Amino acid sequence: MHRQPQQHRRTSGRVIGIAIAAALGGFLFGFDTAVINGAVDALAADFELAAAIKGFAVSSALLGCVAGAWFAGSIANRRGRVPVMLVAAVLFLVSSIGSGLAFGVVDLIVWRVVGGLGVGAASVIAPAYIAEVSPAGIRGRLGSLQQLAIVSGIFVALLSNAVLAAVAGGSNEVLWFGIDAWRWMFMAEAIPAVVYGVMSLRLPESPRYLVRKGDYDRASQVLLDFTGEPDVNLKIQQIRDSLDSEKAESLRDLAGPALGLKPIVWVGLLLSVFQQFVGINVIFYYSTTLWRSVGFDESSALTTSVITSVTNIVVTIVAILLVDRVGRRALLLAGSVLMTVALGTMALAFSFAELVTADDGSTSAQLGAPWSIIALIAANLFVVGFGATWGPVVWVLLGEMFPNRIRASALAVAAAAQWLANFFISTTFPIFSNISLTFAYGFYAFFSLLSFFFVLWRVRETKGRELEEMT
Repeated sequence: MHRQPQQHRRTSGRVIGIAIAAALGGFLFGFDTAVINGAVDALAADFELAAAIKGFAVSSALLGCVAGAWFAGSIANRRGRVPVMLVAAVLFLVSSIGSGLAFGVVDLIVWRVVGGLGVGAASVIAPAYIAEVSPAGIRGRLGSLQQLAIVSGIFVALLSNAVLAAVAGGSNEVLWFGIDAWRWMFMAEAIPAVVYGVMSLRLPESPRYLVRKGDYDRASQVLLDFTGEPDVNLKIQQIRDSLDSEKAESLRDLAGPALGLKPIVWVGLLLSVFQQFVGINVIFYYSTTLWRSVGFDESSALTTSVITSVTNIVVTIVAILLVDRVGRRALLLAGSVLMTVALGTMALAFSFAELVTADDGSTSAQLGAPWSIIALIAANLFVVGFGATWGPVVWVLLGEMFPNRIRASALAVAAAAQWLANFFISTTFPIFSNISLTFAYGFYAFFSLLSFFFVLWRVRETKGRELEEMT
């Protein structure tokens, strides 16, 4: 009588375990993209960077992300999901060492692009893999692990930045072996990169990929051991039917009547763009600079950035608890409203900022009370709104909303669009902020508002549906 529940617990534990291991790619994704936060001012001073070059140095990794995301889907279809994870781990390792030992801004950008290739690949393969190994009833929660891993990576990057800067007495001060603290910030990524590579070696291949390749025995074993599928033969037949295995997947399969793409591909692509155009990565890439503008010194600004990332982790856990109960659409709609209010408040607050000229002739916006406190609260409210909704839910949807036969390719296109949007937002923030921070945050608030109507009119609920039902 007790064997079936015990077996269910064992399979549930196994699928959670492999989902966590796969989501480590998301951890490195978050670490790699956020580690620049604490180093940006120091490296800009070391390399004497103008605002535009500084913005490009911050966002250069995103160019690699676009390429990594674009090619990851086709490689995963040919070679499998797990080999792509291993390649991503190697790219993260090489990038961390190269960035930390960079001689100048040019080779720093090259190493950041290499890391971006790993981030882009991880951003495609982790949600696809997790969706393909997860039972429908808990797929939303397991898919949300990707975002939890991302924000955890951001937290660890910001925390390690703060600790290294504190030990050295500043991010531009010498730490160990005559190497500046900001360089050690980059090299710290080598540790999780090695862990990710080792854990990827122990992951089973996706059962949907195995069925595509005709390896039904291994697919059956994975379904039985990790998902607890009660009728493995029926599930494999359903997967075979949905894959339409007589026709190989390619980017041509995404073609459709709506401006050259299938409507469902456009929905995924625009979800990705909106996720970035609300400006979330401005908070994580430039938050130290932002907090210094409201009167914090470097140490306090780094600490506040860490606190913000902790908030992001907490609300992501809330999203994991809600996504399979409340549903995807409701969370996205609520998040759009909260983000619009928060960003609008930040835009209003910075309209009262004063421009201050530093000794080197550069200018920055400074906020006095009470608007500095209002901006601080609004920024954290924005993080809450994003972290509990658009952050995790978009990754869940991208992993599950596409039909089996086009999932990897469609997700690759959507992720590539996301990284292009991220690159645009991150590169333009220094330019937007030179116009005014009110303009910058007003721009993000406008797209937060648009995102509400997009979800309302175009996004379908996927809660509780099997992947084979997606059409």
